[in-house]
Amino acid sequence: MSKRIKLGNLFIGGGESIKLQSMSTYRLSDTVNSVNSAIELEEAGCDIFRYSVLDEKDAFSIATVKKHTKMPIVADIHFDYKLALASIKGGADKVRINPGNIGSEDKIRQVAEAIKSAGICVRVGSNTGSIEKEFLNKFGKNEVSLGESALKSVAVLEKYGVENIVISVKASSVPLMVKAYEYIASKTDYPLHLGVTEAGTEYNGIVKNSIGIGSLLLKGIGDTLRVSLSADPVREIVAGKAILSALGLKNEGVEIVACPTCGRCEWDCMKFASKVEKYVADIKKPAKIAVMGCVVNGPGEAADADLGIAGGKDCCAIFIKGQIVRKVKKEEIEKEFFGEIDRCIR
Repeated sequence: MSKRIKLGNLFIGGGESIKLQSMSTYRLSDTVNSVNSAIELEEAGCDIFRYSVLDEKDAFSIATVKKHTKMPIVADIHFDYKLALASIKGGADKVRINPGNIGSEDKIRQVAEAIKSAGICVRVGSNTGSIEKEFLNKFGKNEVSLGESALKSVAVLEKYGVENIVISVKASSVPLMVKAYEYIASKTDYPLHLGVTEAGTEYNGIVKNSIGIGSLLLKGIGDTLRVSLSADPVREIVAGKAILSALGLKNEGVEIVACPTCGRCEWDCMKFASKVEKYVADIKKPAKIAVMGCVVNGPGEAADADLGIAGGKDCCAIFIKGQIVRKVKKEEIEKEFFGEIDRCIR
């Protein structure tokens, strides 16, 4: 089990719940859009929000954004140690840095001392584009070079007494990403931030992240995660929540069980399932709803559903915990079933 560390108003690692993270597409200094995106992400279920810091104006805007969200704010800095210092002074709850590109030993020391003094977290790590040359030449591009590059950054910070460290070892290749996190988990007990970097557009990106992140979480590896997508950041949170729910790690919201349908299906089960999914999207209460193609085995297969519906030739059967409670005409199913959702779940 990883060690437990404090991040803003949250704790991560040490058996705490897995935290979801996303990243703004706006400059921090664009405070109107930065605040609006933070509010939107928090409402969607985001736990941690990261911003790129490109200049001092961005760093000084952290305090403004923090007034409008409870989420810890992570400042992402590269190449300029002064921006790391300014972000810490501006109220960042965590900084994401790469000691290798911050500068001289003295500059790294100054950042480390500021991190300690402020009592905040720091995330370090590597990806396939930032592997240290000494490890790349020695091991090639694999899980060992990724892991050892990250551990080198950890050692630099530990030298100056920094202990609130989170590590990431991302790759766009799912097999390599999984091996890298397994490697780093065997070498350290610092909390790990999971993700498949540059995963791609929404559909393919969700597939890659679900496989990579999901396989690691099933092994007890990982403490925070980001489903990186070339899409609206809200979609990253929706996907992250779905991954955690599928793994039984997030007991929140409605799980939809839907039949893939076959030749026995005599109603538009798939279309109705999509309507149900949209109707319950805002419900936080944990529940399971089943939309099944037919009554042959629908109620039996979904016997553990809190509420379900199964189609027939002339009507649909509504069932609760596998027991049929009534039948409704096809033209009335949306009105009647949504009414049952409101009565039984909402």
